[in-house]
Amino acid sequence: MSIRWVTDAYMKQKLTLTINGKPYSDEVEPRLLLIHYLREVAGLTGPHIGCETSICGACTVMLDGMAVKSCTIFAVQAEGRSVLTIEGLAQNGKLDPLQEAFWNEHALQCGFCTPGMILTARQLLADNPSPTEQEIRRGLDGNLCRCTGYQHIVNAVKSAAKAGGA
Repeated sequence: MSIRWVTDAYMKQKLTLTINGKPYSDEVEPRLLLIHYLREVAGLTGPHIGCETSICGACTVMLDGMAVKSCTIFAVQAEGRSVLTIEGLAQNGKLDPLQEAFWNEHALQCGFCTPGMILTARQLLADNPSPTEQEIRRGLDGNLCRCTGYQHIVNAVKSAAKAGGA
């Protein structure tokens, strides 16, 4: 019996969760981060790997309705829970109101930060459906964008708020 076999056989944990309304069940190493599970196991590449230190927000997803940075959560911590990624927002070929607002307000350029920005904005609007510009900027504070200068992103969140989109 090799050491690798023992490690593989005894170190993995059962993980059952729902992602974008679809059930998933896998055996994973306890140290596997949620971002890596989403991208490498579930094949969902919308959440991006940026800093892996919880600074940039590119990996933001919704976990049981709360925006979280998936680079700081182990996949096994999502056991029995529900995850929403950017891929799960559009329904029946129709963009979510926040996605639509980001498109209409030109709130994306390279697009790297966009999935995390949209999901963070979703949390912000769920908590405060009519935020001021200052509240929007404060709410998006944990998400970095190097392209837009943020004003178009703020405008998109305002637009989505007016349209009732959270």
